[in-house]
Amino acid sequence: MKRLTIALALVLAATPCGAQTRRQLRAQNDTLKLKVAALEAELASYKAVEENLSGENENKVSFALEDYSSSSVIAGFSSVIAGPDRQSYTTRNDSLMAWYLHRASRNAAREQYNMDSVKFTTDVPDTTLMRRLRDMNSFISLPYNETVKNYMILYSEKMPRKMAEILGLSEYYMPIFEETFRRYDLPLELKYVSIIESAMNPRAESRVGAKGIWQFMYRTGLSYGLRIDSYIDERMDPFASADAAARYFRDAYRIFGDWTLAISAYNCGSGNVNKAIKRADGKRDFWSIYEYLPRETRGYVPAMVGAMYACRYATEYGLRPDPKALPVYVDTFKINRNLHFAQISEVLGIPIDDIRDLNPQYHKDIVPGEGNVLRLPFNYTSQFLEMQDSIYRYKAETMFAARIQDGREIVQGRPVPTSKGTTWIYYKVKRGDNLGLIAKRHHTTVKNLKSWNNLKSDMIREGQKLKVGKK
Repeated sequence: MKRLTIALALVLAATPCGAQTRRQLRAQNDTLKLKVAALEAELASYKAVEENLSGENENKVSFALEDYSSSSVIAGFSSVIAGPDRQSYTTRNDSLMAWYLHRASRNAAREQYNMDSVKFTTDVPDTTLMRRLRDMNSFISLPYNETVKNYMILYSEKMPRKMAEILGLSEYYMPIFEETFRRYDLPLELKYVSIIESAMNPRAESRVGAKGIWQFMYRTGLSYGLRIDSYIDERMDPFASADAAARYFRDAYRIFGDWTLAISAYNCGSGNVNKAIKRADGKRDFWSIYEYLPRETRGYVPAMVGAMYACRYATEYGLRPDPKALPVYVDTFKINRNLHFAQISEVLGIPIDDIRDLNPQYHKDIVPGEGNVLRLPFNYTSQFLEMQDSIYRYKAETMFAARIQDGREIVQGRPVPTSKGTTWIYYKVKRGDNLGLIAKRHHTTVKNLKSWNNLKSDMIREGQKLKVGKK
């Protein structure tokens, strides 16, 4: 943004000199006006992006950085799986939830460290740690200091059981994140943020309501296009949430021009990072603003470096991944009719817990028939394709009694509007706004904005309230 401001000043300073005709001056003036307007529009787009990066994230607490006891962890997981439609996850040792519950109870008694005061020691010389860090050849700058060293030792030596879990989950989740970040031409090292956010638990929920592997808060998730309603919460979808996280990182980097600051903004919001920059007399690197950041965020980037180091050098520390809780190979299907997990499970013989583990975003065990995706173990692909019609018909009348059909309830076999109705998100038009800018800011289209607000043209006025999305 600072570069754009300088560019704008240079344009304004580029006044014509020498003898020129009035027509030439008028033409140059018109050209300058167009350049200024373009730069002002780009500045406005940066401000819109910055608004998205602030808000709820300034109060976010990441699940994996929270201190917790055995009872709180297991209670948190139990609240996710409770409900009359669900069998107990603890009855099957190979389900992902049972895998999490078992390890939560096993790890809950582990020693909790106050990283602001503890100082670890290691038999590995500093020269070796520095060389290994340098050999990782990270695109994101990874300086070596006592704070970073502390987290490197924490992840590689002080939490072997936790790292075994992380390494086990990495075999399934990390390729998803790598593919996503490559698509946006982002540093692949950003995938390690998922470890610090949630320890790669798709059902993780922090005490302030951040959810999923990438720990999106409610409104932040909506602003990045994640669907959150009575049947779907895409914050828990590893694919959709990774895509939203990639766009958040891209936006944050556009604002700060530094990856460690972009990562910090992911944890505490751009507002807190900007405040820290101001308190540090405008310095714009992580270690210059370190002492002015919120307590959790101060440890956030060093923790990412520590997790990255431990994953890279796991063999040197005798760290081995726990047995896989998820199949490495899955297939994706687009579903255009309502489909219940129990229909798939009972017809194909897939344990329903396995279907839930691969599709954690559907918290009613239903894939709404609106072109949503279903993921199944690869070895069931042929059976699913061959038996689709039978699966859709199986117990359909009983499975979808009082369920949804294209967003409506089924009552006595007929779809009716839900009693709750649609809740809209509104935006108040500001000076300089236009439909294109507002659509971009709220991750929708001009066509949607005009349809939702019954607009016959692109004209809007300052102070006007517009529907910009649905909750």
